[in-house]
Amino acid sequence: MKLLSLLMGACILGSLIPDTTFAQQAVRARDLGIPLTGKTGKFNAITDVPGVKVGLTTLISGEGNLQTGKGPVRTGVTAILPRGNTYDPVFAGWYALNGNGEMTGTTWITESGFLEGPVTITNTHSVGIVRDAVVEWQYKHKHFLPLEETDGLFWALPIVAETYDGMLNDINGMHVTKEHVFHALDSATSGPVSEGSTGGGTGMVSHGFKAGTGTSSRVVRVGDSAYTVGVLVQANHGAFRHLTIAGVPMWPELKTKEWRMKFGEAKPGTGSIIVIVATDAPLLPHQLNRIARRVALGVARVGGMGENSSGDIFLAFSTANPRASRRDVAPKLDMLPNDQIDPLFTATVFATEEAILNAIVAGRDMTGINGNFVPGIPHTEIIRLLKKYSRYAGK
Repeated sequence: MKLLSLLMGACILGSLIPDTTFAQQAVRARDLGIPLTGKTGKFNAITDVPGVKVGLTTLISGEGNLQTGKGPVRTGVTAILPRGNTYDPVFAGWYALNGNGEMTGTTWITESGFLEGPVTITNTHSVGIVRDAVVEWQYKHKHFLPLEETDGLFWALPIVAETYDGMLNDINGMHVTKEHVFHALDSATSGPVSEGSTGGGTGMVSHGFKAGTGTSSRVVRVGDSAYTVGVLVQANHGAFRHLTIAGVPMWPELKTKEWRMKFGEAKPGTGSIIVIVATDAPLLPHQLNRIARRVALGVARVGGMGENSSGDIFLAFSTANPRASRRDVAPKLDMLPNDQIDPLFTATVFATEEAILNAIVAGRDMTGINGNFVPGIPHTEIIRLLKKYSRYAGK
């Protein structure tokens, strides 16, 4: 387990290593011959949208019975910087399919139409420390526009989202610190994004299997222009009995290891999913609200039902229209006509589907508190069932 902590990037007392070092080692959905629709970007990740960076802090340490405050620890932080290290608010919109969850700062997005800083994702009980750390990080890095030109006065309403990892993680031990948040923000980079049990997704479970962080992208043409849509998910939702891959119901025939839970099984469908959509298409806030609503269709393609106890919260932003938030002059804006937006809707649906599958496929067996065990989905079983139902796209 000690070796695993080092490989995954962020042992509680150890040095922090960016997870992107290991981003290309995990198996992805396409590697298993899952047929997926659409053209991807270079990395098939949210970072294919120019300027977008992702940073991860992964905390894995300890084993055995739960000792609150000591572990075992299976958690972390994911950070998304819409314009990298440049402060320049982006147009944004959001949508809650089911609101049994948290994403701070969304009321200001509704009111203003702007996302004014990083997006971070963590576990349910660490939202507060992550939010405070983001404010401090923005101040220290001057990632804001001062209220007055002569001083450093500013205000911030950070976007921090969560899903619950208490089946595997000592969630009440408050193991996420501001240093872990700083690391995720400072290490954010473009390029491949590490998936599965990484960042805020470290202790998460989806459709009965170990999952967590997943990402995907699509490149579409609208008239003479090409645009990219990138999606990142923190998947901790869904029931095994609803899991569908490429139209094939998995649960009736898929052979897998059994869960082991000291205090019984979690109710199917509990948990949440956070989805962040980025695009370089010139969309205004009302159009980004529409993009965010289409995420639900991608969730449904894998079998997500938006259950009562699931927090399914989605945010979309556009990196077009730089300096749109200027206070001194009226900005000149570009906007894609509504009649041309359908390719972006389609891209959002398919990229969301693939990001969820990537999160599940990358998730491997994990043992957490009290010996609780959640299996990774068996890759050979996916291939077997895809072949059986003539859906296999591999060689």
